Amino acid sequence: MPLVTYADVQAARERIAGRAYRTPVVRSRNLSALLGVDLYLKLEPMQKTGSFKVRGALNRVAALTAHEKARGVITLSAGNHAQALAWAAAGAGVGCVVVMPATAVRSKVEATRGYGGEVIQTDGDLMATVETVRAERGLALVHPFDDAAIIAGAGTATDEALDDVPDADAVVAGVGGGGLVSGAAVVARARRPSARIIGVEPEGAAAMRQSLDAGRPVTLAAPPKTVADGLAAPFAGALTFAHVRDLGVEVHVVPDAAIVDAMWLLMERVKVVVEPAAAAGLAALLAGHGGPLPRGAKVVYLVSGGNVDRERLRVLG
Repeated sequence: MPLVTYADVQAARERIAGRAYRTPVVRSRNLSALLGVDLYLKLEPMQKTGSFKVRGALNRVAALTAHEKARGVITLSAGNHAQALAWAAAGAGVGCVVVMPATAVRSKVEATRGYGGEVIQTDGDLMATVETVRAERGLALVHPFDDAAIIAGAGTATDEALDDVPDADAVVAGVGGGGLVSGAAVVARARRPSARIIGVEPEGAAAMRQSLDAGRPVTLAAPPKTVADGLAAPFAGALTFAHVRDLGVEVHVVPDAAIVDAMWLLMERVKVVVEPAAAAGLAALLAGHGGPLPRGAKVVYLVSGGNVDRERLRVLG
């Protein structure tokens, strides 16, 4: 299975320029001192639609054929990809249907509709619902993570970050379906081959970790259960699994309690609103997963998104 190349990421970066923001990279003095490393945060909560997902969505919509644009697109998502694709599709004049879980965060459902997406919520299997609606309406599937254009678009976040921190010793990202960490690995292996690529999953949705252990992509035996809905992919994609395996991505697992603590720490110390999914990487760093990084190591941390509402924050408080 061919992997995404760095040239693909560079092409995606040119393609989405002017529509996706070039988000800031900031150094946190407090968190650096706490961790004993030089920590740089790529702040994707400040991205269009509030997460890195818009990068891949814009790149994928740009790659649609005229026939696919006329038919419209369909996807499945807990929220961030839903919002991103709805926004990107609307900007291209393309219809967008999103299948979301019945338990999706209300603000993410409302935002997806606000960006022009048609939302179908279900208690059943998301992909099965997608396939049914897709067949009925003749829509084009835009996979939320297991798609080369989505991975290349996601990789632009790391490419920008390494412009600012070219001598990074590690890149850290949460792992849901694996699109963000796959794109990060493509870029880091091209620009900074010695850097560690550290992916982090919640205990209740560790499909990628289980896949690596099994040596093949697996689907979770039970529905994902985690506060980090943005990392709650029920299966590992064949393409993202290949990137993680072949590019030497480390995948570590953290409990929900550690994710929540890290989320509040980011808000208190960095003064940026983040969702639980964006805090998993910090949770792993705080726990020393994968062994301690050398003191003073330069660490790029991809803070993936900030789509969390006050209702959710009250529950997590």
